[in-house]
Amino acid sequence: MVDEKVSSSPATFIDQPVVPGDVVLDLSRMVNQTIKLGDGLRQDCDSIAAVKAGTLRFSKPNKYWVESSHKRYVPCVGDTVLGIVVDSKMDNFLVDIKGPTLALLPVLAFEGGTRRNIPKFEAGTLLYARVVKTNAGMNTELSCTDERGKAAEFGRLKDGYMFESSTGSARMLLSSPTCPVLEALGKKLSFEIAVGLNGRVWVNADAPSTIILVSNAIKASESLSATQQIIMVEKLIQRIE
Repeated sequence: MVDEKVSSSPATFIDQPVVPGDVVLDLSRMVNQTIKLGDGLRQDCDSIAAVKAGTLRFSKPNKYWVESSHKRYVPCVGDTVLGIVVDSKMDNFLVDIKGPTLALLPVLAFEGGTRRNIPKFEAGTLLYARVVKTNAGMNTELSCTDERGKAAEFGRLKDGYMFESSTGSARMLLSSPTCPVLEALGKKLSFEIAVGLNGRVWVNADAPSTIILVSNAIKASESLSATQQIIMVEKLIQRIE
């Protein structure tokens, strides 16, 4: 029998390790609050329990999830991902997002999408997309628009360099406030970056040397503390100045 730890406050387990069976939220004590559950959590009546080991995370205004560092990605609605086009069909692009199955990106899931202006993507095209549907036993569905139907930052990523990371590293890069390695790099260098919660990172800059430096710094940052990340970036930049 699994011993359950019951939280008396929503903040009790935030940024703390949890294991399957831990009751991390008691909805009966969260009156008039709406929450969003991400990966690793399940609701049972008024209790929210962890279903995998990791660290409980919270992002404003109301999303909770269990963060664990894995190479394999489990899609969750609302996630931003970097996908690689594998094939195209009449109604959908088939996209690899490192999930259990290929994801479907409807050919009309673009800003102003109509049958007359369907984009053409060759196999291997890198896309920045948003997860909009996940159902057990069915392919995940993607969109290249935001919740208002606008392209925003979504769509094809041209040029640059894409590399694989862990899902934990990806969440660190997307954290708020800005994670130390990106903040330190941004003070000295000009570059573009797109991070997918599926553990893929794309970097682009005018100079190939900047792309290489930024990519190497990000790859090395996962196992470093905040202070170590800043020192590491300073040393890398000194080498090219």
